[in-house]
Amino acid sequence: MSASAPPTITVLPSRGAVMRRAGHENFTVASAVLGRRRQTHLLAIYGFARLVDDVGDEVAGDRGAMLELIEGELDSIYAGERPEHAVMSTLADTVWSCGLPAAPFRRLLEANRLDQLVTRYETFDQLLSYCQLSAAPVGELVLHVFDAATPERIVLSDRICAGLQVTEHLQDVGQDYARGRIYLPLADLARFGGAERDLPAWLETASGRALIAFEAHRAHALLSGGAPLAPTLPLRPRIAVAGFIAGGRAALRALERASDPAVRADRVGRRHGFAAAFVKAAVGR
Repeated sequence: MSASAPPTITVLPSRGAVMRRAGHENFTVASAVLGRRRQTHLLAIYGFARLVDDVGDEVAGDRGAMLELIEGELDSIYAGERPEHAVMSTLADTVWSCGLPAAPFRRLLEANRLDQLVTRYETFDQLLSYCQLSAAPVGELVLHVFDAATPERIVLSDRICAGLQVTEHLQDVGQDYARGRIYLPLADLARFGGAERDLPAWLETASGRALIAFEAHRAHALLSGGAPLAPTLPLRPRIAVAGFIAGGRAALRALERASDPAVRADRVGRRHGFAAAFVKAAVGR
């Protein structure tokens, strides 16, 4: 039997399919306050991250081979050659214009390779290590676009990105479970009396809601730990980063409302939650 032919660029999702989702993400990917140049560069980074995630999560076929194909396109960029795929061609202009390093892009690819092999995390620390591959690289690249990627700022950005990633996992438990993945730490699941076989319905129980609240508290702490990043930045990037943090906090408040009747009934607090979170983030709190 002959070996199957390696995949070609045509099997990857198109740029149109990838970028259509940009308007539906939980967190803003290119705030208008940043100006057209920065918007363009952030959307190029988003396109790469979304392409890699779509291949790692949704595309049928040999996902490992397709991720290798994307990495080959990335290699072309850093060799000074224009890649074939439209998403990667757009990214090339951003890499060349901003002098972006290759390592964060390669970590995003590694996260999606890991997703093909690892579907459970025993502890929260293990989950945070995964976030260093799946989320932190995006924040680092954004700082490079802002021309603000100092080691101290990258540490703070890593905390924000981990907080946003944990928040997204809490929102997507059912969707992830349908894909055969559980991002709730298994040790925490057991501690609160849950079992894999009972997900996601068990999360509607009092114990399940308590677990979500526990993990949401951890995500809040990560966002607060990274919030001092915002006031170190120039005005426009500062506003954007404050918006990212406020969006995460608002999403966590929504999760809390779903599990706490008293908070769910607080309609005034709900209306002003994002504004308050934004102001708090803008001053680094």
